[in-house]
Amino acid sequence: MSRAHGILRGLSLLTAVLVVGTVGYMLFGIDPLDAAYQSVTTVTTIGFREVVPFGSGEKIFTMVFALVGVGAVLYTLTTLLESIVEGHLADLWGSRRMEREIERLTGHAIVCGWGRVGRATSHQLAKSGLDILVIDLSPERLSDCPYRQIVGDATDDVVLGRAGVDRASTLVASLENDALSVYLVLSARALNPSITIIARSRTDAATAKLERAGANRVVNPQRIGGDRIAAFALQPHVVDFLDVAMRDSGVEFRLEEVSVAPGSTVAGSTVRSARLQEGGGALLLALRSGGGSGAFQTNPAPDTVIEPGDVVIVVGTLAQIEALRADAGDRPLERRTR
Repeated sequence: MSRAHGILRGLSLLTAVLVVGTVGYMLFGIDPLDAAYQSVTTVTTIGFREVVPFGSGEKIFTMVFALVGVGAVLYTLTTLLESIVEGHLADLWGSRRMEREIERLTGHAIVCGWGRVGRATSHQLAKSGLDILVIDLSPERLSDCPYRQIVGDATDDVVLGRAGVDRASTLVASLENDALSVYLVLSARALNPSITIIARSRTDAATAKLERAGANRVVNPQRIGGDRIAAFALQPHVVDFLDVAMRDSGVEFRLEEVSVAPGSTVAGSTVRSARLQEGGGALLLALRSGGGSGAFQTNPAPDTVIEPGDVVIVVGTLAQIEALRADAGDRPLERRTR
């Protein structure tokens, strides 16, 4: 930005010099067009003749004006040339274009930290259709980032504001240490009380702190990695199936969650009447009440009533799940933006 300010200062100075020169020549009785022409030819050192015969006053003014004007031209051209040679001008244009794109984002996901966890998270969120914005302190790390990005400190409220945290649906905190992640979660929660915050913890002790700071979910990759290793050792085919059902868009059967909206045809109905566990419908594996925060009811009975705000975990074809979403009034992307 200092380079941009230098270019702006140079252009402003050059404009001011030309205006002063034009007005000065007009005060000597030269018409405006000839006065502007004389100003430009003087500061650019083209050396054409004077537009009118000059007296002593005009000559003294021209000498002073030439010294000041040539200095302004050299300063502006030097700043522009440095920016072009060093690639700063292209970077500035790219940065401004990026800022305009970010200003139009809404319901997007902000990933703080472009490390291994941040990369994997961004790729998975992008597959679901979310717009991704990455924040990282290192421009070198962001050099291979294919998403919109901001180079800066994610714990800074100004940087979060530039990222549109007040309009975002999700924030992922995956910084280099737990203390920074706690600080980030506190800041993000204060700026957007309704945003969904997923935080990465590096130690078990940090999990409770991140939750108290306002994280909706806390993930410890080391613990999850250990659990998956054990699961692969004990039930490898079950783990493979779950991975395919949740992440492979080409598989016929999908494992997904569906939220039941108030006023939908599913709200207040039973599992049986909602066309679950019946022929042609998705298979209900579990139901979670309390707005998705209560305990899971696995394999609920057919006469179990589905309340507004409940979340059902189902497996079925894409057509079956989309039909259930329509009945339940669930729109995943809209749900994420709330």
